Amino acid sequence: MNTQSPLPAPGAPLQHYVSIAPFDLQSVEAMTPEQSKVFQASQLRLMWWKFRRHRLALVSGIFLAVLYFGILICEFLAPYNLHTRNMDYIYAPPQRVHLFHNGQFVGPFVYGRRMTLDMDTLKRNYVDKQDDVQRIRFFCKGDGYRFWGLIEGDRHFVCPAENGQLFLAGTDRLGRDVLSRIIYGARISLTIGLVGISFSFLLGIVIGGLAGYHGGIFDLIVQRIIEVLQSIPSIPLWMTLAAIMPITWSPILIYFGITVILGLLDWTGLARAVRSKLLALREEDYVLAAQLMGASSSRIIRRHLIPGFMSHLIAAATISIPGMILGETALSFLGLGLRAPITSWGILLTEARSVSVIAFYPWLLLPILPVILVILAFNFLGDGLRDAADPYK
Repeated sequence: MNTQSPLPAPGAPLQHYVSIAPFDLQSVEAMTPEQSKVFQASQLRLMWWKFRRHRLALVSGIFLAVLYFGILICEFLAPYNLHTRNMDYIYAPPQRVHLFHNGQFVGPFVYGRRMTLDMDTLKRNYVDKQDDVQRIRFFCKGDGYRFWGLIEGDRHFVCPAENGQLFLAGTDRLGRDVLSRIIYGARISLTIGLVGISFSFLLGIVIGGLAGYHGGIFDLIVQRIIEVLQSIPSIPLWMTLAAIMPITWSPILIYFGITVILGLLDWTGLARAVRSKLLALREEDYVLAAQLMGASSSRIIRRHLIPGFMSHLIAAATISIPGMILGETALSFLGLGLRAPITSWGILLTEARSVSVIAFYPWLLLPILPVILVILAFNFLGDGLRDAADPYK
């Protein structure tokens, strides 16, 4: 027995179970308030909701935001001027901050020090003077400086006591405060990654976009160039390019030269990511519609294709910044990067190239700590941005 329903007559509408009633976005029956909130949210808001659920990435983003704000006012944050020398306290170890003296609350303070010279090893030994209490001052007058090289000032967030010392991270071979130099060095080490990634971002998008959209011989040439560049060991190539820069260049020219070198070597991975995306997106219908309307190739790439995966590019760029910071640190540590009077974390680490120096004065390795923290923070931030780039997963 045939139980199937008879076929409709030719031209008759097919039966269906889809409601044809108008869909009201504000209707309570249509969705719950939570569903309505998600349904009407923009792409950016959805990405933010997903990003803030990644706690480690959120904390890393706040940490990096504080650091980058700090480099704007590093003259104010540093206890000493960048070039201040304390010749009576050469290679002084870090001082401990105390709150109580003889059982009484005094507030943040350090003890004064007395230096003795070991005649056998010629090592300077510093002993705390328990009767010399030096209270730490805040929002105080201290060493003079030129804010961003333009405005004279002498206000600091924290200062030593009057006629006292405050070396929370010790001093170097010239008696300069290591903590102050780390704070000043952050301005160069953190900005070189941003400037370098901007240059790399531009090259990667332009070259990778043209190769992926047009293909053909141009794509073939670009891929071979990328393969050659990626096959060369990074450090020898960095050293070769850095050695080309004339020693007569000013520190500013050397700074921009290093950023250009780092950008030239980092664009290859981004270019391949852009190329692979455009190879898939160029076949979409909206690209064909734009071509039929007479849009140029550059406009299609700039206005229609790149915005479609810009969030992925931002995540990739965020992960690439640590590589540039490490590149500058390595070049400066090897003596082929930035040079004095510019101060960066890599230059500070050159003080610790000797094994004997590390054995006697291990606090000179402290500049490696902010490098590690910044690299980890950028990696965690990049992971969070990469997950948030597709909020529908």
